[in-house]
Amino acid sequence: MTERAASLLQHRVRCADDACMIDGDVRYAPVKSLWLIAMAGAGIIGGTIHFSMGAFAVFVVSTAVVLLFGHSLGSHRKLIHNSYQCPKWLEYVLVYLGVQVGLAGPLGLLRQHELRDYAQRLPVCHDYLRHGRSMWTDAWWQLHCDLHLASPPHIELEARVAGDRFYRSLERTWMLQQLPPALLLYGWGGWGFVFWGVCARVTAGVIGHWLIGYFAHNHGAMRYEVAGAAVQGRNIHLTSLLTMGECWHNNHHAYPGSARLGLAEGEWDPGWWVLRGMQCAGLAWDFRLPRDLPARPELRETGARSTPADAAAALPAPIAPKGT
Repeated sequence: MTERAASLLQHRVRCADDACMIDGDVRYAPVKSLWLIAMAGAGIIGGTIHFSMGAFAVFVVSTAVVLLFGHSLGSHRKLIHNSYQCPKWLEYVLVYLGVQVGLAGPLGLLRQHELRDYAQRLPVCHDYLRHGRSMWTDAWWQLHCDLHLASPPHIELEARVAGDRFYRSLERTWMLQQLPPALLLYGWGGWGFVFWGVCARVTAGVIGHWLIGYFAHNHGAMRYEVAGAAVQGRNIHLTSLLTMGECWHNNHHAYPGSARLGLAEGEWDPGWWVLRGMQCAGLAWDFRLPRDLPARPELRETGARSTPADAAAALPAPIAPKGT
């Protein structure tokens, strides 16, 4: 791993040596597997029996809301990368919506991200961490199994997250957090709304997260290359709206701390559009962009339409926060 990559992560992930990310076994994870099977089964069977256009509309809207505000803005750009600032109450709302995706609790999701981020910057890592097997093998591994490393690293989360009572409570109860929306939806539209608005939504979120992750590490365009890294991110151009901008994964590997993921003209980034709207309303500020991040000697451009510096330079001046 390069010196720069090591310095970025050494305060979060500590390994005896880089080999700690290679040796390990992929084992069936019953709770993780049964969670997805139960949600998928209920979504398919119950959703078919109780289908209505209203229930399907609830699925579309609720999925879009949790992916945009929860996963992209809450879990990823805020909780994991802290790439912008906002009022604490809003951060809690966004991260809570991120839990509604159904992947994990906030602390578990952060630990898994730190582990993968560290591993993917090494010259070599376990295939589980790099989506390095066939599509079907990777689907089984990521959706139904966990990786047990022979010498797992120590992952130290930032104090702002690790010691937060709200996040610790969500971590203990993240599966149960599907009950409040289920009760609300049942009271609003009966079982059809529950099967589509909870079960089908969680199934789509979990499987969709894996699917985009697989393609974003194996297939797609590359504008940047991180020298010496085991994994290169890829940009999946056709899914920008479906993923709320998270599909610009090559950009993200190049500038992981950037609040903006779509860096070039034509790279639609709904998450960034919403952040700009929040900024205008005084609800978000201090965005980190490629121009604000430390230089990375290992990063090189492979040839592209425009540079991130050009895209960042074209942004309007930041708006000062109001009453924060």
